[in-house]
Amino acid sequence: MLELKDHKAILVRFQSLLALLLLIVILSIFAEGFFTKDNFWLVLRQISVNMCLSVGMTLVILTGGIDLSVGSVLALSGAVMAGLLKNGLEFPSLNLFISFTLFGAILAGLIVGSLLGLFNGLMITRFRIPPFIATLAMLTIARGLTELWTGGAAITGLGKTFGCLGTGWFLGVPVQVWTCAVIVAIFVIILRKTRFGRYVYAVGGNERAAKLSGLNVNRIKLLVYTLAGALSAVGGLIVTSKLNSATPTAGDGYELDSIAAVVIGGTSLYGGKGSVLGTILGALIIGVLNSGLIILGVPPFWQKVIKGFVILLAVAIDKLYAEK
Repeated sequence: MLELKDHKAILVRFQSLLALLLLIVILSIFAEGFFTKDNFWLVLRQISVNMCLSVGMTLVILTGGIDLSVGSVLALSGAVMAGLLKNGLEFPSLNLFISFTLFGAILAGLIVGSLLGLFNGLMITRFRIPPFIATLAMLTIARGLTELWTGGAAITGLGKTFGCLGTGWFLGVPVQVWTCAVIVAIFVIILRKTRFGRYVYAVGGNERAAKLSGLNVNRIKLLVYTLAGALSAVGGLIVTSKLNSATPTAGDGYELDSIAAVVIGGTSLYGGKGSVLGTILGALIIGVLNSGLIILGVPPFWQKVIKGFVILLAVAIDKLYAEK
């Protein structure tokens, strides 16, 4: 027979999954048209960007940090991809013009996202700037650079091939969902099966103990923030290809949804505890909740209020168990 403590442990471990299933059951009953195949794919497509950002955010929060710049990094990376694909890169003083293929433009955007993440990591590890402040500054810097790059206007007409990355289907599944599935699988393996994954948990669990054990904590944090930037760039690829355009306001507010997905998914804001799979459940909860509220006709302002209370509840539960 399972003891009461065992039942509590099971509830804590599977609380995100149970919450998701309960939410699906309730909305299936009260929201007509919610439990359909079309809505299923719609939810997955809507949360695909948040999934990419949230996987990177999971790594950051596991180390005890935070990244408020993911939405702005997404915007700049997507704008760089769109600009290079549409207009190439010109150096008037050298009388040099470089045109970019689809692969080259995407690669450039991923490099930009990675470098911005690396810059965040350097500010945090070398200059001892708190993650909240460093990434808040990057939020503004990257948004400003996006506006400079685009001239404050959308970059449109990027071609059907590029657009297929955000709107196409492969083997009956949206391409963007395949992209997210590959990313999730890679980082589940990294965190569960690799030495680096164990180091991430060690740094977040007790940074001082990790240093005394001989771990290069700064190097681990640098890599974590770089990966978060790269995954933000993947989100930028999905957003830009889905809209077939890049806008200066892309990704605005996405950092809040990614943090919410991580926290709702059970990753502790204190670091050292959590998982990518839990984060995916958190992203699904947000996506399912948004879909259900829209179908029920709940006004947008009330949707934000409800989502805010859900985040508060998740943080309160996290703090409650952290103190035990």
